[in-house]
Amino acid sequence: MFQDLRDARAQRATHPRAVSFALTDGEINDYMRYALRTKPRPGVDSVTIKIFPQNYVSTFTAVDFDNIERWKPGTIPALLRPFLHGKQSIWVDYRFGAANSKVAFSVEKAYYDKLRLPAVFVERVIRILAARQPEHYDTSKPMTIPFGLRQAWTENHVVKGNN
Repeated sequence: MFQDLRDARAQRATHPRAVSFALTDGEINDYMRYALRTKPRPGVDSVTIKIFPQNYVSTFTAVDFDNIERWKPGTIPALLRPFLHGKQSIWVDYRFGAANSKVAFSVEKAYYDKLRLPAVFVERVIRILAARQPEHYDTSKPMTIPFGLRQAWTENHVVKGNN
């Protein structure tokens, strides 16, 4: 599927071709386990997702909060430091919007265990993690959808998209 998307992007200017995809959350989770095992990501140990309709995604992510604090001192509020240190898993639900080859998201809710985390704090952590990735993502503004895709959306347990 990824090769089809790459080929379609390369041929787009001379031979427009419609490309679409549908991935289940199980397929994405399998890929995430494989990808993180073969090419570890700074600050992220694991990611598990669950996809809901209307562009709602729930994630369970193991984050190295010591790295976050080392990269950007003062990120973790003093009140949360007793809990958010070392490698800890957090649950983050977000909603995304994707159209015209751009995607943006907003955090709906987030928890460490049963402790609700402020969305603004979680968005800041995500920005710091994203900036440290090899792709240097900037999640503070809409990001380009890869492979020349123009839109993406979710249904129950499935993310879909097309060009």
